[in-house]
Amino acid sequence: MENKPLGNAVELREVAVRFGDFTAVKEVNLEVKDGEFVAVVGPTGCGKSTILNLVTGLLPAAAGTVNIFGKKLSGLNDVAGYMLQQEALLPWKTALDNVGLGLVFQGLSVEEARKRAAPWLAKVGLKGFEHRYIHQLSGGQRKRVAMAQTLIMSPKIVLMDEPFSALDVHTRRLMHRILLNLWQEDKRSLIFITHDLEEAIALADRVVVMSAGPGSRVVGEVKITLPRPRDVSELATTNEYLKLYRELWALLGAEVEKSYGNQEISIEKTESREVQHAA
Repeated sequence: MENKPLGNAVELREVAVRFGDFTAVKEVNLEVKDGEFVAVVGPTGCGKSTILNLVTGLLPAAAGTVNIFGKKLSGLNDVAGYMLQQEALLPWKTALDNVGLGLVFQGLSVEEARKRAAPWLAKVGLKGFEHRYIHQLSGGQRKRVAMAQTLIMSPKIVLMDEPFSALDVHTRRLMHRILLNLWQEDKRSLIFITHDLEEAIALADRVVVMSAGPGSRVVGEVKITLPRPRDVSELATTNEYLKLYRELWALLGAEVEKSYGNQEISIEKTESREVQHAA
C-alpha cells in the first residue's frame, strides 16, 4: 500500500513573482490538500499560469515560500505532472508511443512503455486508436492522449492549464466526465486553471478567485458543495449550482471590471508617452 505523504500537497505563503519592475503576483496564499481538486479562476493576465509554474519549480518566487507536502520546494517539483493548454504531443509518434513517452524518458524500454500505455488509452476512450498518428486524431482525441500522457506517470500533484479551452462545448463535457472518472480512481491533488465558471463548478471541490493584475492575489474562494460523483451534463439546471455560480461571479465579476479598467489606463499611458515622444 502506498504511503501517504504528510502535510498539504501545496502551500504558497506570501508568494510574489516579479519580472524586472513588473510584479505579476504578490502576497499569494494558497493551500491544496492531499487529494483535493482546486480550480483557479481570475481575469485574463492575472497570473493563474504563474501559480502553476511556481508549483512546478519552473519559476522561482521572488518572495515567500512554496512548500510541497510540507517541504520547501527547491528546484523542479518531481511529484507534479503538468498538462498544458497546448498539448505536448510528437507528430511523428503514434498515440500509444506519445502516452508512453515519459516512461521511456525514465528508462523503460519502448516495448514496456507501450504495454503500460495501452490500458491508459482505453481509460480515456481511445481503445483501437493506438497506432494512429496525431494528425489522424480530432482535437478532443488529442486532449485525451495528452491527459493519459500526464496521468500515466502517477504524479502526486496534477496541474492543468486551461486544457479544454479550445474545445466545443459537447467535447468539453465529455472531457470533464473522463477527467472526473480518472481523478476519482485515486484522487491525486489537482490544480485546474480555467476562465470558465461552469467548468470550475462542475469539476472542483473548491474554486479560488484571483484579483486583477498586476500584483494579483487570492481575493476569495468558494467551496463546491455539489455531491460526487457528478453528472456534469445536468449540473447547470440545479438550484445549488446556480447559487454557487452567483456567489463566484460576485467575486470574479468585480475583478474582471478592474482588469478592463487597468487595461484602459495602461493604453492611455502608452498613448500619452507616444504623443510626448512625437512632440
